[in-house]
Amino acid sequence: MPTRRNLLADAVDFARESLLALRETAVGEYLGLTYEDEVDGVAVAATHRFAATLPGYRGWQWAVVVAAAPDSDRVTVSESALLPGPEALTAPEWVPWERRVRPGDLAPGDLLAPTDHDDRLEPGYVATGDPEVDDVADELGLGRSQVLSREGRTAAAQRWYEGDYGPASDMARAAASTCGLCGFYLPLAGALHAGFGVCGNEYSADGRVVSAEYGCGAHSDTTLPTGAGSPAYAAYDDAAVEVVDVARPAEAPAPLDDKLTAGDGEAEPVDAEQSGTEQQASADDTAERDGAETPEGE
Repeated sequence: MPTRRNLLADAVDFARESLLALRETAVGEYLGLTYEDEVDGVAVAATHRFAATLPGYRGWQWAVVVAAAPDSDRVTVSESALLPGPEALTAPEWVPWERRVRPGDLAPGDLLAPTDHDDRLEPGYVATGDPEVDDVADELGLGRSQVLSREGRTAAAQRWYEGDYGPASDMARAAASTCGLCGFYLPLAGALHAGFGVCGNEYSADGRVVSAEYGCGAHSDTTLPTGAGSPAYAAYDDAAVEVVDVARPAEAPAPLDDKLTAGDGEAEPVDAEQSGTEQQASADDTAERDGAETPEGE
């Protein structure tokens, strides 16, 4: 009698036939098995996996769970399912509708109401009906039905402190001073007064909430370096003229291509003045030879 583990492992054809019996025709190659439950150290179930060849289900697998009772010589099918494999294309993790809107998604004309029991808000001042009291409350900023709760203020402060206008940003690390000491810094009122404000410098973070520990190069106490020229490079006078002695190059010999060799059928070019001189010398030599060859008395 085979062992239970061998009995489960040998049930490959049985598992495939169970899928075909369910009219699952897209059953591909066998991928392997995994032993499941164990009783006293002995597996009582195993999952056989087959590649799924369904269109659009690349990487998915058919899983068939077979089981064998103790002292049994046959297996039964517990369940079968189509499951994603390690390389399967699956849908992204479900995100509830109320959490799908991300910062920056709000566009002109969109409406985004706070959720019920929003932890960021808490009840504000409730009108009393007395005009004098309510008018004073409005002047003090107490005329809102909801205000930021402690959790809401803490979350906002954390975002601002860790954002682009916090002390850990590249701009702040390169600055010589902080916004808390800058004349363009407009501190916030209320609980966040000590830590945050609004920048009023149009050449920097104008209109943005900045940390008091943030800083930039446009600080109100910034002074330019003194001295001539650029602090990083020596001055360069582009109007100066530098006189340099350059040796005159030697005359290059005439190219060999300009000289024709004998037998080419063409005369070599000759300078006009030189040609005239050579012709006169040739005529004189001819006259002297003629005189020398004439016999005396003729």
